[in-house]
Amino acid sequence: MTLYRKKNKRPERKVKLMNFIGGIFGYILWLCYELVRNYGLAIFIFTIIAKLILFPSSIKQQKTMAGNARLQAKMTELREKYGNNREKLNEETQKLYAKEGVSPYSGCLSTLLPMFIMIGVFYAVAYPLTNTLHLDKAMVTEAQKALVAIPGINVSPSAMYGGEIDILRYFSSFESIQACFEGARLSVAEIKDFATSFNFTGLNLLEIPSQKGFSLYLLFPVLCFVTSVASQYFMQKLNGTANSQQGCMKAMILFLPLFSAYLAYTVPAAVGFYWICSTVLGFVQSVIMFKYFGPGMMVARSEAARVALLEKQEAGVKHL
Repeated sequence: MTLYRKKNKRPERKVKLMNFIGGIFGYILWLCYELVRNYGLAIFIFTIIAKLILFPSSIKQQKTMAGNARLQAKMTELREKYGNNREKLNEETQKLYAKEGVSPYSGCLSTLLPMFIMIGVFYAVAYPLTNTLHLDKAMVTEAQKALVAIPGINVSPSAMYGGEIDILRYFSSFESIQACFEGARLSVAEIKDFATSFNFTGLNLLEIPSQKGFSLYLLFPVLCFVTSVASQYFMQKLNGTANSQQGCMKAMILFLPLFSAYLAYTVPAAVGFYWICSTVLGFVQSVIMFKYFGPGMMVARSEAARVALLEKQEAGVKHL
């Protein structure tokens, strides 16, 4: 019995950790919301902030992609020379990467960091009352009970995110729900304003696409997948690495878009909206960085550094 309880505590701890991360991102989202008073615009502003935080990591990823593209000619030579000796080929390949200061897996972490931020945004949006508004959990629990008790309202109190999302959906309509938040850190009027701020371009970002059937809300998961795949494809084309991805980088090409699309289909539309904004802004950022850290620019810098090193070495040689 004790062992069973211990095992059951693991998912609980995991949820607490995710909610802790979501709470941190929730503060940022709340500040953005306070600026514009619209949750859709707040997500867009938050995305820009997230891109600024990830900018150093993005530069590193771009350098890795450019470096891999620069090595393709040398890699081709190694394959022709040691094609029949796999062990020797791997050995020479590792030497080449060490010599050039490039790792085929160094971009994996910078690829996973946006996923970490998306998880934070998900928990901020999926639990908007406790993680974004930071309202007392006991009040939220009472509001969930009050909502379930209302005749004709079909909600599940055990749903992962349905409870808090549904409270916001029906908050303005039922005084019994509003009464649960008397004395909260935010007034009932402020919570009402927050609930209505999810209306963006005629769509309610609190809605879940999977629950809306064939509707405009399907655009969120579809655009999540399309923008993600298109962004990765065009950036690999620019860097010349479309056919040279290795290890986890190759798996991520389809895994991340599929995962984000599935997530956008099953969670509130606000999460999918964030992912779309993040992907589009990320692509624009990558195109700009390509001008400064593309293969051509990296080769030019490498050649300039090599020439400078030769000149320095020659300057230190004593002539007879």
